[in-house]
Amino acid sequence: MTTLVRWNPFRTQDRFNDALSLWNAWNAPARSLEDARAYEWAPAVDIFERNGEIHLVAELPGVEQKDVNVSVEHNVLTVSGERRAEESVDENNYHRCERVQGAFRRSFALPNTADRDKVQASFKNGLLTVVVPQKPEAQPRSIEVHAA
Repeated sequence: MTTLVRWNPFRTQDRFNDALSLWNAWNAPARSLEDARAYEWAPAVDIFERNGEIHLVAELPGVEQKDVNVSVEHNVLTVSGERRAEESVDENNYHRCERVQGAFRRSFALPNTADRDKVQASFKNGLLTVVVPQKPEAQPRSIEVHAA
């Protein structure tokens, strides 16, 4: 059985651009320690919904729990903190520095159905997990239909 695939003239260009981006990233010059310290970074975040709760999971490798802050203000959830540089290595001994240190801040709009007073956060193995329950009145419910 043969599957027909419509030819897209731009698909070849997309693959070329992807390959070029990988090549450029691989051959990029190493950042100096100052560059790495000055570079703002943003941790990767997954957001999903399960059992009527919004879950936010942020990757924070190398960040200590005491350096992480979570706040909610006006339906905006903000995760901020800092990854500190290792002070045991002399700056002159670095050959390559790719891990970024410094402060980070990510903000996410919450729906009006979020129960801001019951937000919980936990930190384990470099993962920050924030759970935002939804208000009970926001939960779906079945409406009985009566004969008119």
